[in-house]
Amino acid sequence: MARTAERTPDEISAERLKRRLDSGEEFTLLDTRSASDFEGWHIPGAEHYRFTPERDLDVEAFRSETGLERDDSVVIICAKGISSQYLAEELADAGYESVSNVADGMKGWSAVYDAVDVETPGEAAIVQIQRRAKGCLGYLVADPDSGAAAAVDVSRHAEEYQQAANERGWAIERVLDTHVHADHISGGRMLADELGVPYHLGERVAERDVAFEYEPLARNETVGVGDIDIKALFTPGHTSGMASYLVGDEAVLTGDTLFVDSVGRTELQFGDSDAASGAEMLYDSLHGTLLAEPDSVVVLPGHADPASAAFDPGTEVSTTVRQLRTNLSLLDYDRETFTEYIADNVPEKPPNYERVIAINRGQSAPEDDEEAIELELGPNRCAAE
Repeated sequence: MARTAERTPDEISAERLKRRLDSGEEFTLLDTRSASDFEGWHIPGAEHYRFTPERDLDVEAFRSETGLERDDSVVIICAKGISSQYLAEELADAGYESVSNVADGMKGWSAVYDAVDVETPGEAAIVQIQRRAKGCLGYLVADPDSGAAAAVDVSRHAEEYQQAANERGWAIERVLDTHVHADHISGGRMLADELGVPYHLGERVAERDVAFEYEPLARNETVGVGDIDIKALFTPGHTSGMASYLVGDEAVLTGDTLFVDSVGRTELQFGDSDAASGAEMLYDSLHGTLLAEPDSVVVLPGHADPASAAFDPGTEVSTTVRQLRTNLSLLDYDRETFTEYIADNVPEKPPNYERVIAINRGQSAPEDDEEAIELELGPNRCAAE
């Protein structure tokens, strides 16, 4: 598309977009990707307007379709910042006065994080590391007196965990994963290797034929950071090796076993034909282990749907055992009904999940950072419908 520049639209990063969204600034966010990509995964509040570099912009048709006038503030995003740049330039040349292009697109958005301090009733200090685009939730658990900390369910951008720890004067002394993740590449081993600290998984992960060394945690085994105890609770169902981590008697990090508004799906490891066996395990883990904890224990999950009411970026995603027992209807089902429901209501598979699992088992590795970015694009889909 030939272009004679008259105006130059602003280029902003995904991080800058986050700040503009959080500030309450008024603007319209347009997403130019395909309708199917937009429906599958988009920034809450964005509006869809399909545009490609091969398309000539009809300004009047654009105004009619979007309702946007030349004095409206417009931010445009696409997958990589290419088609959005073309549209931003076309709009600027057409006299739109406030147009910005997100230069790194949804790829950049997938690496935007928030670090949120969690309120608990005990002595531990806990920070929830929120990956805003995917709703992945990881944690720092620390003894605030000694500054010793553990990092749990670290995502590929491990520097976010290190930065949050540094800002609080904490030293990460051990790293834990709750399970072999299916929707994102774990950065746990990388962070542990960089820091020269132990890397832990529940001992049942050995059944997944992982190709790396780790320090296994037995059922109810406890490790410490300073004076804070972290106990491994075996909670299989989402995977056979799933562990949840009980922090003192105040909080439990549940990974993909239990969310604030749902429970984990079971067929990603076990397969559609054997999802029921995973659902039976999950039922026992929920009722025999997690819901057996005191009502006051804070439940901190491994994911939240970015488009749901449960996820308000910059605000902790949490609930309590009591609230779940009272409000989550799935937990009222008897074992047979629960098992049938989980097995029969299988959501869409996460993108690239088999390749991601292979990487997280240590059986493979991304070819480069570009492939890692591509593998992780899209929403998390670890919850049951």
